[in-house]
Amino acid sequence: MKTGLTLGWLLGLAAGGWALAQETHSPSRGPAPLDHRRTDWFPTNGLPGIIQTPADWEKRRAAILLGFQKVTGPLPPREPLPDPEIQITETVETDAYTRQTISFVSEPGDRCTAYLYVPKNIPTGERRPGIVALHPTGDLGKGIVDGQSERPHRAYAKELAERGNVVIAPDYVSFGGLKDYDFAADRHQSGTIKGIWNHLRAVDLLVARPDVDARRIAAIGHSLGGHNAIFLGVFDPRVKVIVSSCGWTPFHDYYGGKLKGWTSDRYMPAIRDEYHENPDEVPFDLTELVAALAPRAFFSNSPLRDANFDYRGIEKAAPEARRIYQLLGVPDKLRITYPDCEHDFPDAVREEAYEFIDKAWRTE
Repeated sequence: MKTGLTLGWLLGLAAGGWALAQETHSPSRGPAPLDHRRTDWFPTNGLPGIIQTPADWEKRRAAILLGFQKVTGPLPPREPLPDPEIQITETVETDAYTRQTISFVSEPGDRCTAYLYVPKNIPTGERRPGIVALHPTGDLGKGIVDGQSERPHRAYAKELAERGNVVIAPDYVSFGGLKDYDFAADRHQSGTIKGIWNHLRAVDLLVARPDVDARRIAAIGHSLGGHNAIFLGVFDPRVKVIVSSCGWTPFHDYYGGKLKGWTSDRYMPAIRDEYHENPDEVPFDLTELVAALAPRAFFSNSPLRDANFDYRGIEKAAPEARRIYQLLGVPDKLRITYPDCEHDFPDAVREEAYEFIDKAWRTE
């Protein structure tokens, strides 16, 4: 059996117990922590086990979700869920779709605002793919993915609706219709876990619609929306395709390991308060979150000149994620593209991402 492990790695496991061999180990600080950038181990009661089977990976995947929630706080139980009580405040007609500005009950006492795009002339009884379009950072929130921003190459909600998909574009807390969101007043320990909760509710709305095929749900986002698409996919198996544009790199490669950008209330303040903005201490990494999307389809737009999410970190992470896609027998469902541009989602790459989504439905 091929594991891709070296003798040194195996000896490191045997000699160090839970202290996995890694470059950041310092004898003066004691044993090194588990290396969350690697996907070849899973937790056991003794030494870390070497992943050899899908069952081994499932143990690691469960540990990944636990580690993530140590930082974000726990995702609350999803039952019972309140009725969404959808309210429509505006309707815009185009030749291709109807766009409604809506709000819905996310949880008791709280509503989420969103755009809902419904293609025109859907034949009776036909079900279309449903897509959650998550916006990047910006005061306009959902308006950015509708093409209302001065920045080009962000109108993927509108474009996907024009291609015949039913699309929901929710506002992320502190932007758009949620710009006055009070993080201190909610029940969640981080903005990230609140965002995941809201985005799960957006999927609920899609799958409840008679014109949406619940077997064909995708999530797409750029920057803030790029990692939020990953987070949603990790927690929601209903999401079968995930597209992340400029949304991730391992923590050690994010501004050289400087994690302050992840620590605001809208993200994960525990990275500052409990883990000292130190990537060696944070109990999860983006590498293993991407691997945790397998066996579902994942497309990453990772530009060569992205100042936020260094492509060189993604090049190191790609083999680790690919190991799991190969283990699960779906190596073709992981695609990473490296365009020569800055922090952007160019026309050609968006078209490639849309084709990737369409192909996923054809191969299901």
